[in-house]
Amino acid sequence: MEIVIVRDAAEAGRVAALKIASVVERKPEAVLGLATGSSPTGIYASLAARVQAGELDFSRASSFALDEYVGIPLEHPESYASVIRRDVVEPLGMDQARVRVPDGRADDIEAAAVEYDEAIAAAGGIDIQILGIGANGHIGFNEPTSSFASRTRIKTLAPQTRADNARFFDDPSQVPTHCMTQGLGTILDAHEVVLVAVGSSKASAVAGMVEGPLSAMCPGSALQLHQHATIVVDEEAAALLTLADYYRYTYANKPAWQRFEH
Repeated sequence: MEIVIVRDAAEAGRVAALKIASVVERKPEAVLGLATGSSPTGIYASLAARVQAGELDFSRASSFALDEYVGIPLEHPESYASVIRRDVVEPLGMDQARVRVPDGRADDIEAAAVEYDEAIAAAGGIDIQILGIGANGHIGFNEPTSSFASRTRIKTLAPQTRADNARFFDDPSQVPTHCMTQGLGTILDAHEVVLVAVGSSKASAVAGMVEGPLSAMCPGSALQLHQHATIVVDEEAAALLTLADYYRYTYANKPAWQRFEH
């Protein structure tokens, strides 16, 4: 794990975007893993600004969404298919035909989940997976006690997760109870991972993910097993990290050949 502690949410989005840009610049046909929610919004805004400035081109990239609600209509403004089209595909100038989202409306959810993992493998795997982390430590919709070996599948959302997502809906009762999500095993197969967490509400989850024991009670701790995971957090989200000063020191003293900023 590389832990990058930055000043605020805007800086977190900018730094994580630089990491993603370095992958796309090196490989224009990169396969991206797209996350939704509040955590990655700064990433997409920073990337969109670079696209608009003519500095970055996503037209040849392809992508797989991290998750989707089960049973929500495709055209619903809060289906992740809609959110990704609106907040990622269009601003970044991506080809919609190259974007896949789990089919939470499939008649056979289990078969659709298996096919999704197979499609990721057929594409050569995900080059860089974008992630956020929930207050209870979930990544994707892998709630506490999710298996580290899990693959794309249907999951029941925890009450806290539904409550956290209620702000996106007109009424809390409208938040779906189930989702289809990439599993922790699927996420760990990504070639690289970049996770962003900002705000004091994420401090406990960040500490558990980075410094806590490897435990299914904090699904994000699975990233301790990933060879190339970059964790970008603001000062508030880093508040409970015991080795925060060490992370600042190592990042400040990275050799030039390891840096992705430019």
